Amino acid sequence: MARERERNPLRHRARYLFDTTLARSTATLLGWLAMCCLAVVVPVSTLLVWTDPDAPHSVSGRLTQVWRTSAETLRLGAVAGTPTRMLLSVLLGLVALLCVSTVVGVVTTGLGDRLTDLRRGRSRVLERDHDVVLGWTDQIFTVVRELAAGRAGSGRGGGRRAAGARRVITVLADRDPAHMESVLMAAPGVTGAVRLVCRTGSPTDPDALALVSPGAARAVVVLPADDTDGDLTVVRTLLALRALLDGDHRAGTPRVVAAVHDSRYVPAARLAAGPRGTVLETDRTAARLLVQAARSPGMPAALRDLLDFSGAEFHVVDLPEAVGVSFEEVALRLETSCAVGLLRAGRPLLTPAPHTVVEPGDRLVTVAHDDRVTPLTDRWARIDTTAIVPAGPPAELPPVRLLLLGWNRRAPMIVDALRATARPGSVLDVVDATPTGPVSFSTAGPSDAPLVLAHHPRDLAAPEALHGLDLAAYDSVVALGSDQETGPERADERTLLALLTLRSWEERTDRVLPVVAELRDHRSRRVAPLGPASDVVLRGELTALLMAQIVHNPELAAVFEEIFAARGGALALRPAARYVVPGREATFGTVVAAALEHGECAIGHLAHDPRAARPYDGVVLSPAKSERRVWSTDDQVLVVTAGPAVPGPADGPPVVVAARRPEPPRLPCPECRDGRRPPSGGGGRE
Repeated sequence: MARERERNPLRHRARYLFDTTLARSTATLLGWLAMCCLAVVVPVSTLLVWTDPDAPHSVSGRLTQVWRTSAETLRLGAVAGTPTRMLLSVLLGLVALLCVSTVVGVVTTGLGDRLTDLRRGRSRVLERDHDVVLGWTDQIFTVVRELAAGRAGSGRGGGRRAAGARRVITVLADRDPAHMESVLMAAPGVTGAVRLVCRTGSPTDPDALALVSPGAARAVVVLPADDTDGDLTVVRTLLALRALLDGDHRAGTPRVVAAVHDSRYVPAARLAAGPRGTVLETDRTAARLLVQAARSPGMPAALRDLLDFSGAEFHVVDLPEAVGVSFEEVALRLETSCAVGLLRAGRPLLTPAPHTVVEPGDRLVTVAHDDRVTPLTDRWARIDTTAIVPAGPPAELPPVRLLLLGWNRRAPMIVDALRATARPGSVLDVVDATPTGPVSFSTAGPSDAPLVLAHHPRDLAAPEALHGLDLAAYDSVVALGSDQETGPERADERTLLALLTLRSWEERTDRVLPVVAELRDHRSRRVAPLGPASDVVLRGELTALLMAQIVHNPELAAVFEEIFAARGGALALRPAARYVVPGREATFGTVVAAALEHGECAIGHLAHDPRAARPYDGVVLSPAKSERRVWSTDDQVLVVTAGPAVPGPADGPPVVVAARRPEPPRLPCPECRDGRRPPSGGGGRE
């Protein structure tokens, strides 16, 4: 017992006794409060009376004065006399105190409830030309960040508000407004330059939708929830939005951009969104991105740079001086932007044949750092035709061996994408406890099968999950998070464990393994243990970037539909040796001319630096055509392909070259010695 008291000092035991006593009941709490008040008031009153020169000289008189001072301090009355009179005075004081406390409590509760309602955001937003975001998912951080970045300056296209004007983004979701505002403002990339107005309510309720004034908004973004009925909620939200706008004749027609997970709900969502609505599909687009990223390290970083507002992005511009000029000539005479196609009668014509003539009414689709129209240069970009590699038949690709860690609803789509592009004899090993979905697994298959699937039932959280697998034999690894976890952090835990194991293997064997991981929480990207050829794809990030781009420039909806849906992913990283002779110094315009010969449009390049910690993150978008550099065999070129992109290893992926019509007579070229333009792909020898 003595040792126990030594380990627990007197102050700790006293505090524990005090805490346990307070936890018993309200009466006990009031008793302690009264004792504490008397312990302070009575001694201080006694000291005041005994130090007062005008106080009575007798002890009884001073005690009476102490009583009166204490009673006045505690508002218990100050009646002196017999004990009965004093007790009655105390009783009246307690009753008065109880009545006053009750009134104060009622008033405080009413004001608190009113302030809580105001803080919950129940007043109607009176802004105009603002952006409205409906729903709360992991995509909201990317959407809000990009909407704020797109309005941060002029020249972004699609915005009706001048640069420097007040930017307002309104969010409506079934969450506390103060919490929503705090977490959004704390997210990376969201600055105080944008004003967030958060309102609480269900986006499917027209009365709640009226709080954010969608009729006066510039655009409305509808985010899909991650639950099983998320797509149905999106459709109902679009119906509620249409009912609200149709019922309010003063309301305008804002641009509506929505997304769904399952392709089965796309037709219904498009009907509900109306003619000014755009509906994107998240899961299939994400699956295609993961397949591309697994085969082409650096693709996720390139897509983020291409679709956010921090660098170069897609634009639709008017260029009257290009009318009557071939697309090849326009592409080579644009110095600071890269032409990728035409917008003809509202329909995109990407990677057209080089001899396609720009007609009146055509708009140019470019990749540039802003949407300012850059005139055609007087001279063609200096093209070294001797450095161009002639276009030949596509190289035969060997079979690949891929490793898939984890399983979710996008995994069957990844398998379908791999089956459509894999060479016979390719193998996909799946490591997960219980994969589900319409996918058949087998331990062996015919040699001519496009893709053989093998299942290894293991728990990724176990340290021995990857034991027995020859990691060096895999060309790339895809790590998926689970859809069953309740929170973003829980969904990323097993994926982070898998990344940690793979990174440890890389450091132990001194090898580089291309890995792409799908994470849900944006905070997980900062702590993910990534290798030199590894990258992270946030769930729904690509769709969120596309939604923000369409909000600022609605004409890009058809372009993105062609690139990411119709063509199945028309962006690809190709080896630079496919276009120019390795070791030769040549301009980027030479690469553009060579890509046109392959039916592709070059929009950037990736210079491989083996000394860099992240050699695949340095994609340069839309460089100047006159930029000169020595092209190595490890450099890559980012292109928009002519057909469905079939990304493969860096030693020569196959492409689908668009069929070309007979080339018309060439226009005179005053810069050529024989008065004729050089062959397609060359503009003038150096």
